[in-house]
Amino acid sequence: MNTPPIKKIVLWLVTIFLLYAILTSPSDAADMVGTAWEILANGVENIGRFFDSLISR
Repeated sequence: MNTPPIKKIVLWLVTIFLLYAILTSPSDAADMVGTAWEILANGVENIGRFFDSLISR
């Protein structure tokens, strides 16, 4: 029996949800993207600090 490609289905569901979120409340969607960007930037910065402190020992 053929199973549907789960990755493709999940990608479509995420895309549809993002479009729905943007169209229904654009300011909230922008806040979510800004928050996600801050989390990513903070994580990358912390990884950089970790390796800097590891190298400086």
